[in-house]
Amino acid sequence: MDWLLVAAGLVLLVFAGDALVKGAVNLALRLSIPALIVSLTVVAFGTSAPELLVSVDAILKGTPGIALGNVVGSNVANVLLVLGIPALITTLHASGGSDTRSSFLQMMGATFLFMALAFTGVLSWGAGLLLLAALAAMLIYAARVAHKHRNGNGGELSEEEVEGADPRMRGWKVAAYLLAGVIGLPVGADLLVTGAVSIAETFGVSDAAIGLTLVAIGTSLPELATTVMAAIRREADVAMGNVIGSNMFNLLGILGVASLVGPIPVGAEFLGFDLWVMLAASLLLVPFVYWGRDVTRGWGVALTALYVAYGVTVLA
Repeated sequence: MDWLLVAAGLVLLVFAGDALVKGAVNLALRLSIPALIVSLTVVAFGTSAPELLVSVDAILKGTPGIALGNVVGSNVANVLLVLGIPALITTLHASGGSDTRSSFLQMMGATFLFMALAFTGVLSWGAGLLLLAALAAMLIYAARVAHKHRNGNGGELSEEEVEGADPRMRGWKVAAYLLAGVIGLPVGADLLVTGAVSIAETFGVSDAAIGLTLVAIGTSLPELATTVMAAIRREADVAMGNVIGSNMFNLLGILGVASLVGPIPVGAEFLGFDLWVMLAASLLLVPFVYWGRDVTRGWGVALTALYVAYGVTVLA
């Protein structure tokens, strides 16, 4: 029964998250926002919505370890799995453009800010406000970049530039997608957290371990789907931007909001191992972002294998 709850929750999260992304992307399309900016903000926020709802629900249920593990594990999965698995299908030809480099630096800044706050031992409401302030600064910067793009080239988006974009989509359908996402996400999150807690109790593993693995992989499925489509369409910038943007939203937005709902204790296992794995995974993006290295199948195998090794270590 517990596994059925988890499966039902994951399915609902994936479909609701996809609906939210489609609605949000097509709304952004009407505002003439460039593809990379959409992937760094609209798509990233939409694909991070499952993590947000799961983390908030976990804190309300008194299992903050799932909330923290969900975000840290999702950031690890975003780099190792969300880039690794698509690379097994087709090579991601990275361009190492200046926009991606700037976004990567912001992501690393968010990572270091989160780690500094984590080493205080607990993420309180004050930490949450600081994380949300950093998110607001990032969004203001992204808005200015979008404005510059609109002034420079009219801000035109083609139908193929962003997954889920359809310039012919009617307004009522955009609203229906948004409504489906808003309703389906909290229901799916509740089912997933309830099932995950029961599984943790049954197998005698910690809530944090379940959050770092089972929950993190499940809530990273929207990012994986988006990145696979970007890889197939040879849009490496969109794929990389989705990963970078999602990681920023996870650290600043999700933990920022979750910390306002309730305090999140940071256990010794996070401070001694998981946070450093997250940092190391983030730094693995350097060759692709700065040196323009393609994410080849060899890289895909290596990244995927690293995640499997990490998951085994966490659950051992």
